[in-house]
Amino acid sequence: MATESTPLALPVLPLDDEVVLPGMVVPLDLSDSEVRAAVEAAQAAARAEPGKPRVLLVPRVDGTYAGTGVLGTVEQVGRLADGDPGALIRGRDRVRIGAGTTGPGAALWVEGTRIDATVPEPLPGHVSDLVKEYKALATAWLRKRGAWQVVDRVQAIDDVSALADNSGYSPFLTTDQKVALLETTDPVARLKLATQQLRDHLAEQDVAETIAKDVQEGVDKQQREFLLRRQLEAVRKELRELNGEQEGEESDDYRARVEAAGLPEKVREAALKEVDKLERSSDQSPEGSWIRTWLDTVLEMPWNERTEDAYDIRGARAVLDAEHAGLADVKERITEYLAVRKRRGDRGLGVVGGRRGGAVLALVGPPGVGKTSLGESVAHAMGRTFVRVALGGVRDEAEIRGHRRTYVGALPGRIVRAIKEAGSMNPVVLLDEIDKVGSDFRGDPAAALLEVLDPAQNHTFRDHYLEVELDLSDVVFLATANVLEAIPEALLDRMELVRLDGYTEDEKVVIARDHLLPRQLERAGLDADEVTVDEGALRRLAGEYTREAGVRTLERSVARLLRKVAAQHELGERKLPFTVTADDLRDLIGRPHHVPESAQDPAERRTAVPGVATGLAVTGAGGDVLYVEASLADPETGASGLTLTGQLGDVMKESAQIALSFLRSHGAELELPVGDLKDRGAHIHFPAGAVPKDGPSAGVTMTTALASLLSGRLVRTDVAMTGEVSLTGRVLPIGGVKQKLLAAHRAGITTVIIPKRNEPDLDDVPAEVLDKLDVHAVTDVRQVLELALSPAVNGAAPEVPVAA
Repeated sequence: MATESTPLALPVLPLDDEVVLPGMVVPLDLSDSEVRAAVEAAQAAARAEPGKPRVLLVPRVDGTYAGTGVLGTVEQVGRLADGDPGALIRGRDRVRIGAGTTGPGAALWVEGTRIDATVPEPLPGHVSDLVKEYKALATAWLRKRGAWQVVDRVQAIDDVSALADNSGYSPFLTTDQKVALLETTDPVARLKLATQQLRDHLAEQDVAETIAKDVQEGVDKQQREFLLRRQLEAVRKELRELNGEQEGEESDDYRARVEAAGLPEKVREAALKEVDKLERSSDQSPEGSWIRTWLDTVLEMPWNERTEDAYDIRGARAVLDAEHAGLADVKERITEYLAVRKRRGDRGLGVVGGRRGGAVLALVGPPGVGKTSLGESVAHAMGRTFVRVALGGVRDEAEIRGHRRTYVGALPGRIVRAIKEAGSMNPVVLLDEIDKVGSDFRGDPAAALLEVLDPAQNHTFRDHYLEVELDLSDVVFLATANVLEAIPEALLDRMELVRLDGYTEDEKVVIARDHLLPRQLERAGLDADEVTVDEGALRRLAGEYTREAGVRTLERSVARLLRKVAAQHELGERKLPFTVTADDLRDLIGRPHHVPESAQDPAERRTAVPGVATGLAVTGAGGDVLYVEASLADPETGASGLTLTGQLGDVMKESAQIALSFLRSHGAELELPVGDLKDRGAHIHFPAGAVPKDGPSAGVTMTTALASLLSGRLVRTDVAMTGEVSLTGRVLPIGGVKQKLLAAHRAGITTVIIPKRNEPDLDDVPAEVLDKLDVHAVTDVRQVLELALSPAVNGAAPEVPVAA
């Protein structure tokens, strides 16, 4: 609460950019004419009145006087510390400035009214809390400055007005903030303002101290690192001198290496730019290590290294024939490639349009036919280096194209690493298991391979890590796959397809005799003159103990046979040398696992009852024989419709529906009791129910099984069939004829029925297989039934099997 008293006439002592609050004692320099005039006027007035001379201390900001001043008394006039004349003035009370008046001396005189402010006693609770808060904040600030004596003085002030005015000593307050304190007449409001100003300052000070501390720690770390690096350089210098090495800059060394490397022009320019960056970067910069790693990678690449192709075409074909039996297609393709390369070289056409004469082949076939080992043989025949790149399970696109250099641990892609490992720009690169490449959120590696395997683009291949053009047009890429459908169509379009459909029994015998047996003899610790396996034993191993497109299981069987002989010899049960014949196989490795249906007892064959037919299929492991079983439900059960089992795909389910519809619509024509199909439910089952099956090629097999079931006529044991059937009974073409015929041959089938439009595919089937098969090309399902069904016995009525 503030009140005003009787007006006073006082000389004005202006304070430029300075404020004095009541209770403050300040020294003023009398060298200032305005200060000296005010003090002299106050002294002249004091001679007429008792008491100390009084002046009015008024802040003057930018030439403008404040509306409130402070009544001050001149306590002492003398000399300041620097020897200049000065006066010591104590602030007493606030004065509201009024109109001007006259008085002695040269000073400006004004009328002023003293403002008295009182606070009721005892202090209200909120005022008492405010006092405690201000004292706590002031104490915290003073302790940081080490002003312990002032702390006691502040703690001793109990008057609210005096406590608020004490903040006038704070050096951090601006002139405007002090003027605001001066013009706030209510003590409680003034103390709130002072508390807020002090609180804001302490918060700013805490932030400033935190920043200063962090900066100081950073500076200390940099200074320490700098000192340690200087010491490390000094140690390295001493070591170089001790070892007699020449001192030189690392960047100079890289520049010399780049200049001497004979890099392609664009690669050289990019490398020199990186050397310039290395020279400008500091030792502490992480970019320096990235640049050094990149330069090392570029300098290790065989930019100008190429192996000379062996243009002995006959010699190359002899190498291929010696290392692999069969596989005529791929051998012919490599022979053609070498012949064309030789002619291009003779005519000076090694590089045409910036592209060299590379090749991109896709070797597709079942496991164990020699796709991977064929790559090494091709490299051997051509006189090139060989590199294998395993792509099975790769899901990251960066594995092919590399990572950007900005990533931690960045590396070039597998293609660049393969070229680097080969040490030449024209190796044979085997991309193994290209059909096993996956894709996820990191990208699709198969899409990154599009540029690598495109002969029209790969002469300017760019790896994300190298970021310079790499010429892959002289590389021979061999991609291997088991399943053709798993290769993306766009990628397959860029490769030349070579199918490896498996081996015949004769080829397996040759492979076992010339390749597998010598290798397994060495691994078993036996000599060729100690154990001999005759051709009959090898043929039986290939025909009855294994049934596969490749020769992996055959090799394991040979290895098992030789291990058994070696163990018996060590146990003293068998003497060496020893010749293994076909009759010895059962005693050594047990009974055969695959006995042809034709070799079994007629009553035990699968086709010994009506409703069972033999089909042919293609899987990821090559061709295979597929049996189809059909039955009709008991009329008393009331079952109807078609039931399919055996884990069938949608296409195969549709083929079964088509087969059933054909027989229903043409049953009378075929002399079949089609009434059973209307009144009783039909069930078609494909054994090996754990194996997924799909595709249209079992259509004729299902039709034959149902026709056999209805007619009671058995399906011939020696007949297998394949083909898609239509609603009108047409037999439509299918795929995988070669693999299916090889599977039929392995299973002991002698008669095979195929669609007429697949007849040209017989050219791919080995002659020795065709000689042992009676192949019938048909156009209508009626022809299939005539060939496959056995004649009716004495015109007896058929007995239709009933499903349980």
